[in-house]
Amino acid sequence: MPDAPDLKYDNTPTAPLNEGEELLASLTPDRGTYIRDHAWMAAIAMGVGMAILWVLGNPHVWTGAIGGLAAIILRGWYVASDELTQRWDLTDRRLLGPGGRAIGLREVKSVNTLMSAVQVVTQSGGKNLIKYQLDAKAAKALIERVRAGGRP
Repeated sequence: MPDAPDLKYDNTPTAPLNEGEELLASLTPDRGTYIRDHAWMAAIAMGVGMAILWVLGNPHVWTGAIGGLAAIILRGWYVASDELTQRWDLTDRRLLGPGGRAIGLREVKSVNTLMSAVQVVTQSGGKNLIKYQLDAKAAKALIERVRAGGRP
């Protein structure tokens, strides 16, 4: 009988460095940015919840705000231990991510920012998010500079 797959999700890179490969930087989430992003999500969820109840004719529209806030607080609390421990390592050759992800810098098609996240799109269409960066534009610039052969 084959071995059962390892269901543990690694939040830090597990791929070993290749011979001569140099670790240049680590990209880790920022707790303050995580909280700020969740505050924005809560505000949006509160507004959407209230709007839905208003459209449905519910006389207690304010309960949509309570529900939206509670949902985002619960989500934020529940996933914080995973989201705030994820790390991406940038080497002179690859971008190494959680769960064994390894993206060769030559495979990168584009690097984009999306609020506090950096989106790395590969030539094959794969998309990876490096979330809750204190300065997503600086993280994007770092990846692009190393990708072009520069140093951090």
